[in-house]
Order: sequence, then C-alpha cells, then structure tokens
Amino acid sequence: MNKKTEKRRLGDRGERRTALYLMLRGYRILERNYTVGHKEIDIIAKRGKLIAFVEVKTRTSPKVAPHSSVTLEKRRNVISAAKTYCMRNDTAGCVLRFDVAEVSSNGGINYIKNAYQGD
Repeated sequence: MNKKTEKRRLGDRGERRTALYLMLRGYRILERNYTVGHKEIDIIAKRGKLIAFVEVKTRTSPKVAPHSSVTLEKRRNVISAAKTYCMRNDTAGCVLRFDVAEVSSNGGINYIKNAYQGD
C-alpha cells in the first residue's frame, strides 16, 4: 500500500471515530467530507441549535500537536466552506462553532470545542 493510501485510510478511520464520538454525545451528523471547490469540512454535526464544523486530525505519533497543523489557511477554507453551507441550508437561528478533533492511532480523541472563531 502506498503512503498516500495509508494516510487516507488513517484519516478515514479518525473521521469515523469522531463521528461516533459526536453521535454518542447527541449530535446528528449532517455531512461528512463536505466540499466546496477545493475547500473541505471533515464533519458537520448538529445538536439542538448548535452546528459544529469539525476538522479531524489523526496522527500515529505525537511529535506535533495535531491541532497545530490546522493552519490559518485551513481555518479560512473551513470558514469559507461553512458560509457556503449556511447559505445553501436552513441555518437561521443556529449557533455556529468551529472545532478540532485530535485522534490518536490508538483511538483516543481530544475534542477541542471553539478551536477557532469563524468571524
């Protein structure tokens, strides 16, 4: 298996674990891998009036904190895609939140609510 395929499988596993983590906490998964052009949001989840736009970072080694790889450019792309999602869907009255899920290869999840602002 090539390195890119291996990395994609690891990322998919992390996204599945994060979706389950959210569902067990009462969230409904609205979208997975929502794309607008080249911009992507890993998970869009809703609980009550809250919509969480979640970036999932899965790592096999803790050399660098996974959330630190959510660069300013990545945050801007997620925010832009979230704005498009909101325009295309009925999100009136909803509270929007931008979260990061750090998933370790052993399955542990460090879920960071309000990891950054969407202003």
